[in-house]
Amino acid sequence: MGLDGCGLVCKYIIIAFNIIFAVVGFAFLGLGLWLRFSDDTRGIFQVEALNNSAFVIGVIVLITLGSVMLIVVGFGDYGACNENRCSLQVFSALLAILAGAEIVIGVLAYTRRDEVGNKIAEFYVSMYTLFASSKDPAIALTLTFVHNMLHCCGVSGISLIEVAKQTCPKPDGFLEHIAMPNCPGVIANVFDEKAPLVLGIFLGTGALLIVALVCSSVVSKKIKLSTSTPQYIILTHSTPILTNTQPHPQQEFLATSCPDADPVVFTPLTVANIPVVQA
Repeated sequence: MGLDGCGLVCKYIIIAFNIIFAVVGFAFLGLGLWLRFSDDTRGIFQVEALNNSAFVIGVIVLITLGSVMLIVVGFGDYGACNENRCSLQVFSALLAILAGAEIVIGVLAYTRRDEVGNKIAEFYVSMYTLFASSKDPAIALTLTFVHNMLHCCGVSGISLIEVAKQTCPKPDGFLEHIAMPNCPGVIANVFDEKAPLVLGIFLGTGALLIVALVCSSVVSKKIKLSTSTPQYIILTHSTPILTNTQPHPQQEFLATSCPDADPVVFTPLTVANIPVVQA
């Protein structure tokens, strides 16, 4: 079977969406698994008093979210590439759940921005403490990403005493060579100062999921139309010359194989309408 027009465009949109989704899912899952089973962080999960800490909750969220994203990608790619309606329906259901979760989480993060900011700042301090004790290059890469994204430096921001200053961004002015904004304070304030932007990111991500959901529904509908049973064609005779002709066995089979179908009638040419080649 094959798709054309809008169905083909939607199919390629789903494939492109799943590629991006797979990259993000692998990143989340890889980071979560590494933080869970690394030699430097494994002991945190064995302490019962730390089970409700922001670090443990954050790692669990990373592993769960990455796994769910990869499951969604698996159904989406299989359904789009093989034009399988069942896989596309599961893909659509998972996208609907994720889109609803994105919108709900965005609204909750906006209404409870102070609490969310403090929890993320606590998670950052846990990561920073692990780096200070282990100097792990993977944690250093994570801190570098956070520092450059928020333009902050460590828990103090003072370059003379900062143990993670190699992960900090370049100073913008002379004063930043001495002290830069500390990351816990920046993280705690980002949800308060940029709450509409954070809400917009969540809602925008939900909108992208809805677009992929619509494309999945379109492709599923096109596949259903392309695989629907065609109408039976029954030829009838309207000229008196052919009324006594015995029906062909194949014609009789067509007339009796599907009695409930609406016939499509074709009237054959009469003798008067058949062109004759002049010698």
